[in-house]
Amino acid sequence: MRKLSSFLMVTLDGYFEGEKPWEIDWHNVDDEFNDFAIKQLDASDGLIFGRATYAGMAQYWPSEEAIKTDPMVAGRMNSAPKYVVSRTLDEPEPEWSNTRLLTDVDELAALKRQPGKELLVLGSSVLTTSLMEHGLLDELRIIINPVLIGAGNSLSGTAGHRIPLRLLSTREFRSGNVLLTYEPQSPTKN
Repeated sequence: MRKLSSFLMVTLDGYFEGEKPWEIDWHNVDDEFNDFAIKQLDASDGLIFGRATYAGMAQYWPSEEAIKTDPMVAGRMNSAPKYVVSRTLDEPEPEWSNTRLLTDVDELAALKRQPGKELLVLGSSVLTTSLMEHGLLDELRIIINPVLIGAGNSLSGTAGHRIPLRLLSTREFRSGNVLLTYEPQSPTKN
């Protein structure tokens, strides 16, 4: 069975984006972060996205700008098998190479049972929360950026229950970013 992990970047006050969609200008990305991102992508053989995150990623990573400014990450993102989990899409839009639609978490659970390397959810806070509530997520990786933005969309805004987490590891980056790696535990009712 494959490991299913999720990776998100958040502010110190817990927002994955500002008040506007894709307001992520606070992301603290440097060479050390890119090395981490490349290793994380190389450890996986499938990228998972929720509908909204997929749309943004599919617009950016195949672009000339992404390929020019970050060719190693862009190459991996563009060539990797990608899965979009959505009940509202008929086809992944926009089109992005090697992408398949999954209509529910049961299809993702079946994919997880197949042999292979890690499956990696990128961004997709709503999907990540749903996977934790269904007991499907094995590892949650959160990079906390050293910034407060005061308002935005909360990482856990869609959680219907408390989801306890067990800390597995921490890593400090020279930039001030801190990577926290957790194992989700069974959700509990509030």
